[in-house]
Amino acid sequence: MERVLTPCEETSKPSHVKIHEYQAKQLFREAGIQVPTGHVVATPAEAGAAFEALGQPLAVVKAQIHAGGRGKGGGVKLVRSAQEAQQAAEAILAKPLVTPQTSAEGQPVKTLLVEEGCDIEHEYYVGITLDRGLGRPVLMASTEGGMDIETVAAETPEKILKVSIDPSGGLAAWQARSLAYGLGLPAEAIKPACQLFGQLTQLYLDKDASLMEVNPLVLTKDGGLLALDGKINFDSNALYRHPDVVEMRDLDEEDPRESKAAEAGLAYIALDGTIGCLVNGAGLAMGTMDTIQLAGGSPANFLDVGGGATAEQVSAAFKIILSDPKVRAILVNIFGGIMKCDVIADGIIAAASETKLSVPLVVRLEGTNVERGRELLETSGIDVITASDLADAAAKAVECAGASS
Repeated sequence: MERVLTPCEETSKPSHVKIHEYQAKQLFREAGIQVPTGHVVATPAEAGAAFEALGQPLAVVKAQIHAGGRGKGGGVKLVRSAQEAQQAAEAILAKPLVTPQTSAEGQPVKTLLVEEGCDIEHEYYVGITLDRGLGRPVLMASTEGGMDIETVAAETPEKILKVSIDPSGGLAAWQARSLAYGLGLPAEAIKPACQLFGQLTQLYLDKDASLMEVNPLVLTKDGGLLALDGKINFDSNALYRHPDVVEMRDLDEEDPRESKAAEAGLAYIALDGTIGCLVNGAGLAMGTMDTIQLAGGSPANFLDVGGGATAEQVSAAFKIILSDPKVRAILVNIFGGIMKCDVIADGIIAAASETKLSVPLVVRLEGTNVERGRELLETSGIDVITASDLADAAAKAVECAGASS
């Protein structure tokens, strides 16, 4: 049975960079995709002035954060005067915005987009992401665009049309027509829709994106197609090819631990569990997290120090893990090949000394210089719980996390 690829499905690898809606729309505009006229503002007064500059009877004030569901959280407001625009901006900027995709504490709003309104005939969804099952990007479209597209994907997946894209050849003309006719678009919108699908696909490929969404893509009363919202995530492994994307990063919107990890050359992503993981190798890291789950625990992070990490990088990784208040225990799982166990031990000792280790530490070392690494840990004065294998390490970490909490 064919797996159903859902909208907003992103790569499982913790390696993507997000940008704001207004930045995504700038890229859309450069690619020839029609977007509403808008102004980026940071204060209520600027929002009022932006409404006046648009010269339209209706505008939308939209919070700019790296999370979806802004409308449900009160971060998107229709306004009909400069005064209303100013009041809406004041309300949105006043407190963190809580949406289905933020934490319970919400996300502070520092930037707003004030856009002209439009007469909507129908809302559609269009998105591109990587289907790892197929090994290539997939372009998806649905007649059910808007805020509840995730519900559509979960409950009525047959309403989501999709075609796979050949990365070397791009979107074929027949594929674009298949989607356009499948959406039931009026005859005069078929050609513009095909053009838009092609432009979106080319932008996705050119920018090494991992996710690109237009939700909603609207058919206006006058028959035009307009990207009313935009979301783009990029593969961070390809950022060296895109300095323009690097300049768009808003570090205030990113997890500071992930930013620090990137600066140290580490692969890290925060999760919701209580057991911090320090592992060398992405595959071993994934296996470690799975084993923690099987033992009844939950990982607090994905962290791969890589095969050639220095003691300084290991120390930085340790500090990043300890900066997470949810962590109740740490599991270090190292299989030394290129990465030497004594280097890992030196990094652990340095970090533990500097941070005053306050949670249980479980260590499983195997491979190059393992005896020297174990000796360093045993004579360091640090309270270390050793493990014979991964299953033993996971079981001890879960037990320690439970006792600590």
